[in-house]
Amino acid sequence: MANLKEIRNRITSIKSTMQITSAMKMVSAAKLKKAQDAITAMRPYSSKLTELLQNLSATLDSDTGGVYSTEREVSKVLLVVVTSNRGLCGGFNSSITKTVIRTVAEKYADKQVDIFSIGKKGADVLTKEYNVVATRNDIFDDLTFDNVALVAEKLMEMFVDGSYDKIELVYNQFKNAATQIPQVEQFLPIKPIEGGEAITNSDYIFEPSKVEIIEALIPKSLKTQLYKGIRDSFASEHGARMTAMHKATDNASELRDELLLTYNKARQAAITNEILEIVGGAEALNN
Repeated sequence: MANLKEIRNRITSIKSTMQITSAMKMVSAAKLKKAQDAITAMRPYSSKLTELLQNLSATLDSDTGGVYSTEREVSKVLLVVVTSNRGLCGGFNSSITKTVIRTVAEKYADKQVDIFSIGKKGADVLTKEYNVVATRNDIFDDLTFDNVALVAEKLMEMFVDGSYDKIELVYNQFKNAATQIPQVEQFLPIKPIEGGEAITNSDYIFEPSKVEIIEALIPKSLKTQLYKGIRDSFASEHGARMTAMHKATDNASELRDELLLTYNKARQAAITNEILEIVGGAEALNN
């Protein structure tokens, strides 16, 4: 059994760790509330804008504005991988890297696959296995629509000039503080409508023309889609970190209680031994 000083030092160390994990939990909880409100408010707008874009794009050919929806034979794929810049958030980052590895193995085993990394943790892992063509770890320092729009414009340019035939987003979708769902979402080309008919001229009167509308709508919709994905990941990160720190605090509390029990037992045993020694010495003197 460890001596009393060693046990006291361990208890002190664990109490310090509990203070840190508890503080991190509270910080993440505060940030999560703001991030959750932002993504919850944004989802309906993004969903409707994407639906409208898919409808309009389905009625246009590549010569009249449908360049972003043109399907090509896929030989070069770009995966935009969204992770975090910091750790201590459980399996948040590892779930994304595993999703990337599985996606490449199942869908693009015979294709050229490159990585566009948003978040330091993803780049650190994936650069060992894949060609990381670009990193944007600074996005989370100032997460605004304008900053994300610059990244979206770069991705659109890569698709239009033929650098890549397909671009997909890989990120964690926020469900709640304890649950994040890895998503692989097609970014370009724009996916056609599933299970429905495209908008026709008999459905709506377009003013100005349909081509002018879609030329303005496509870039905005793609920027919004990327911004939503990064916002989802941002909220998921704080939810995962809050949950991880909550579990760490609980585990530290249990370990502290176990050590306190061990300390009390050791202290009691030491006192008992001292009493026995005193009694034994007194009896020896009497004899």
